[in-house]
Amino acid sequence: MRKLLLALLTVGASASAASAQVEIGLKLSPSVTNLRAESPTDLSFQNEKSKLTIGGGLVVDYFFGQNYAFSTGLQLVGKGGTISYLDPIDKRRYEQKIGMQYLEVPVSVKLFTNDITTDTKLYFQLGGTFGGAIAGRIDGNKRYFSPTTGNETKAIDHVITPEIAALLGFGAEYQVGQSTKVFAGVSYHRGLLNVDKYFEDQRNFSDVTLKNSDFALDLGLKF
Repeated sequence: MRKLLLALLTVGASASAASAQVEIGLKLSPSVTNLRAESPTDLSFQNEKSKLTIGGGLVVDYFFGQNYAFSTGLQLVGKGGTISYLDPIDKRRYEQKIGMQYLEVPVSVKLFTNDITTDTKLYFQLGGTFGGAIAGRIDGNKRYFSPTTGNETKAIDHVITPEIAALLGFGAEYQVGQSTKVFAGVSYHRGLLNVDKYFEDQRNFSDVTLKNSDFALDLGLKF
């Protein structure tokens, strides 16, 4: 009995090792991003314009079943958008075009269908991203000069560094060789944290919240 149990465990371990597979690739992601703005009525923060950005990086899919994979990697992405607000000093409306660069690590699960046509599968992705801001610009500049206070600040100091976002995506993957696959899909990234620290810390505006949102076109190649 003991030998039979040992044999079954050995076979199970061998099957698990055989089914585990790691696929590594590169991804390019043009995206449309904006900032979801909230504030008290007297400050009247609004989202004015979206921003076109491009990002990309490394993709790692670790399969723990034939159609299931843990997906992660490392990517450099752009976020931001144009917001406006009513300044209480002079009662004028001002705009800020905010651009940020983030280094992110996705943590998600990909669910694959069986082949819908020859060598082609659909996938659905669900999870999140964790990262931090590494660069920023206000109105295209690395430093910002306030027209009402006269103070000058670094653009990167306008944003809180940590960023967490929910991730939802779907797409298609096509096998073009023995170990080569191409994929294309769309994904939505919804920021969960307030990224602003300028208006509350520097301007003493209360209850101002800016959160990232972006839609991305994901194009990639796995080896």
